Amino acid sequence: MNASRLSIIKDRSLAPDGFKKLEWVSNNMPVLNKLRAEFAEKKPLAGKTIACCLHLEAKTGYLLQTLQVAGARVIACASNPLSTQDDVVAALVESGITVFAVHGENPEEYQRYLEMTLDTRPDAIIDDGADMVTTLIKQRPEQARNLIGGCEETTTGIIRLKSMEKDQALPFPVMAVNDANMKYLFDNRYGTGQSVWDGINRSTNLVVAGKNVVVAGYGWCGKGVSMRALGMGARIIITEIDPIKANEAIMDGFEVMPMSTAATLGDIFITVTGNINVIRKEHMAIMKDKAIMANAGHFDVEINKNDLAALAVSRRIVRNNIEEFRLADDRRLYLLAEGRLVNLAAGDGHPAEVMDLSFSLQALSLLYVIENRSRLENKVYNVPERIDQRVARLRLEAEGIRIDELSSEQEKYLASWDPY
Repeated sequence: MNASRLSIIKDRSLAPDGFKKLEWVSNNMPVLNKLRAEFAEKKPLAGKTIACCLHLEAKTGYLLQTLQVAGARVIACASNPLSTQDDVVAALVESGITVFAVHGENPEEYQRYLEMTLDTRPDAIIDDGADMVTTLIKQRPEQARNLIGGCEETTTGIIRLKSMEKDQALPFPVMAVNDANMKYLFDNRYGTGQSVWDGINRSTNLVVAGKNVVVAGYGWCGKGVSMRALGMGARIIITEIDPIKANEAIMDGFEVMPMSTAATLGDIFITVTGNINVIRKEHMAIMKDKAIMANAGHFDVEINKNDLAALAVSRRIVRNNIEEFRLADDRRLYLLAEGRLVNLAAGDGHPAEVMDLSFSLQALSLLYVIENRSRLENKVYNVPERIDQRVARLRLEAEGIRIDELSSEQEKYLASWDPY
């Protein structure tokens, strides 16, 4: 089947630039390269069609090419309208992968492309935010029952999938890749921490040092964003609903307070909670002039855009990825990247070395669910420890780093209840 003929993309002539991006990330993803060489020899996905709803940029593109090398027919659509890089998509199509995605696609196109991806009758899926699984359950229940299973990349997606499992609506097993140690400890903390600020700094070209940065949510992503802000000289304020995480933020040296208090103090606001309406009308009404708002959660619902529009007497684009909302009292509030994932909508996403770990987990988890379908129930499963450990060891090996091993005496000691 001709991928170029089937695909819907912006411009195939952009492919040369996309191939350059793919080459760059491939040189910095040693674990995936190791797996790719193994897959090329064994072809573990031969005869399988894999559908992927992901952020279509270079690192993801290299994952898709790796699945293709493993023998799969690969079909892809975007998990966010603003994260698609049209040149990378063009290169993927040139390399034989079918893609339905255009940067800036509207909500109707987004859903149509997702459905076109599912029209290819995949055997298994890789999802980012659970939109593909949700579409299967709501609109294609019979097709959903015939799928082998899938993998999920994000915290938001896993929250949705566990809710489906609780309601007994989940139609097949899904691997919670986000919850693997080699994913969330690195991707969520170091990846999000760096890429969010890449997107903000690229968009604003303003200094961070000396400013009050309000981070809503102190999970692993919030920790990473806060850590990087501190390194750039900002004063950090955390808002939380979890008392344990709030205590952790205090112990890490940050101020903790409700958003209703932080709203009057913040210069830059970053939401990273996975929840809805974290910043609302009552907060915007008391913000400083020229306060900047950015979202790092999966969906564009954390900053209430309807409230912001209702408060504004005028609005305009003042810079690429920055919209100004002027209020009746002449204060100006700025929203970055339409309130979508700022690290991908206004930047290039996580660094290649970080996504190397996440996407190696994705590839191995996909193989696991396909190879073990007969004994898996329709549940959300943690990535097996042996897969997590394998990715960790491959990463150390790629860096030329050795670690200690337990002696037989030490193993025996740890297995014993008697310390003497």
